[in-house]
Amino acid sequence: MVMGAAGSKLEKALGEQFPEGERYFGLENFGNTCYCNSVLQALYFCVPFREKLLEYYSNNKTPLDAEDNLLTCLADLFTQISSQKKKTGIIAPKRFVQKVKKQNELFRSYMHQDAHEFLNFLLNELVDILEKESSNSVKNSLAASSASQSVKIVNGPQLPLANSGKNEPLVTWVHKNFQGTLTNETRCLRCETVTARDETFLDLSLDIEQNSSITSCLKNFSSTETLNAEDKFFCDKCCSLQEAQKRMKIKKPPHILVIHLKRFKYMEQLSRHKKLSYRVVFPLDLKLTDTVVDPDTEYSLFAVVVHVGSGPNHGHYVSLVKSHNHWLFFDDENVEIIDESIVQTFFGSAQEYSSNTDHGYILFYESLVRDGQ
Repeated sequence: MVMGAAGSKLEKALGEQFPEGERYFGLENFGNTCYCNSVLQALYFCVPFREKLLEYYSNNKTPLDAEDNLLTCLADLFTQISSQKKKTGIIAPKRFVQKVKKQNELFRSYMHQDAHEFLNFLLNELVDILEKESSNSVKNSLAASSASQSVKIVNGPQLPLANSGKNEPLVTWVHKNFQGTLTNETRCLRCETVTARDETFLDLSLDIEQNSSITSCLKNFSSTETLNAEDKFFCDKCCSLQEAQKRMKIKKPPHILVIHLKRFKYMEQLSRHKKLSYRVVFPLDLKLTDTVVDPDTEYSLFAVVVHVGSGPNHGHYVSLVKSHNHWLFFDDENVEIIDESIVQTFFGSAQEYSSNTDHGYILFYESLVRDGQ
């Protein structure tokens, strides 16, 4: 762990305004691990997530010989950062990165990786671990209770296993922070019957257009599409293929809204992915309208993962983070305080060819209302 001149410069810049108990640590890069570092910083400053992770760690301290997993490695890393005596410095997330590479061969090479793919993998892996732990604890309590009664239950009433029932899947603290619900509505244009299907999401991937905004991208995401010709919809009521209108709506917005901007598009004529440097305005305060539950949910931006570079297969990731009303810039080992106005320089480029290649890629918004979690 190194203090470095940058750390002392940051402390001087904040002076007496340095938040009580907060830690601002850069993360060492182990050869193209900026995709991991930038996402880790965004998650660390997602305070409700961090609090739950630290609480999990203090309640589940594993024996030294126990097999660790991604959840324990992440909890250990966040605990290391939060319990540092110094306010600033550098930490090497070596154990966590090694575990990521061991778990997923996609991240083993030194090639440029996708930060969004990594975030998706990480959140889903954490959910899987928590669900397995819950399922095991239910099995253990079942075994203990049946042993204490010395009665063998055959086809008797049993406690539902965690996440076994489709009606009531287990809701982990990862779900409580990040999970929202979409509803997919299809309306038959012949009989007007609406078929709705719900699906959950941990983040929203939005198509982007030049000189647009998050609000317009969200409107396009929820726009109505007509199904006709070869795409007709089979209506159960009409018992035949019919023309229909389909739309996707946010039914229940999440507490932490993660928006992924689809900046890498496959171009048929080039037979490869191209980076879209489009200017997409992301506001510091966002209002989600037209949601079924909690209409007009208000959000505040607290982190941005930025892709730096002109193409999808090379480049760099940095993150911007809001902590205690200060904006900070994290670039692997380096941490600097920045002015809030700097955030808008990462919207993208109004012209197709621009020297600015630093573009917002993943946005993290926190709901301004706690819903009793």
